[in-house]
Amino acid sequence: MKPTTQVQLNAENIVAFLGDIFTRRGGEAYLGESVTMAEHMLQAAFLAEQRGESETIIIAALLHDIGHFTGEFGAFSMNDTRDRYHEQAGARILEHFFPRTIAGCVGMHVAAKRYLCAVDPDYFGKLSPASVHSLRLQGGQMNAAEVAEFAQSPHLHDALAVRRLDDAAKVAGLHTPKFDHYAPLIQSMVSAHCANAGA
Repeated sequence: MKPTTQVQLNAENIVAFLGDIFTRRGGEAYLGESVTMAEHMLQAAFLAEQRGESETIIIAALLHDIGHFTGEFGAFSMNDTRDRYHEQAGARILEHFFPRTIAGCVGMHVAAKRYLCAVDPDYFGKLSPASVHSLRLQGGQMNAAEVAEFAQSPHLHDALAVRRLDDAAKVAGLHTPKFDHYAPLIQSMVSAHCANAGA
């Protein structure tokens, strides 16, 4: 299903569309954390760069929470009593323009939290209060059957990398590059993906 937006998205305008989201709405509060939505996503990408991650992980980290803005359910808040599935909303937008790994990481980053809570004894204790709150709405830690199924994903390693970047990207006052720093790489990925898809 094609994404439903006010703008008809294509390979020529998707980067500007994403950049506009960062500009217009990036200053919104991020789930009760000490950073804004844009700061959080830019920090995730910046930390990926600092850790020498691949370009795929960098862009997946940058866009992992874009579904908070493009999903039909709107943004998450600490007052929510149900999951808004922002990861699925984000993946639906990105899957038309980006490599499958990027859309996969975005779509899996919530499940990756649930997975890590089940397999890593130390992981839950490192989550922020907001992340613990959302975890309850998202189904809590995975059961054994869910763990076994998730572990078979071809994007497992990358999704876990993005998840850990997500968790780390909550540092008040951390200086990062702006969205424009990543725009040429994003456009290159989009152009290559759409050209291959149309071949």
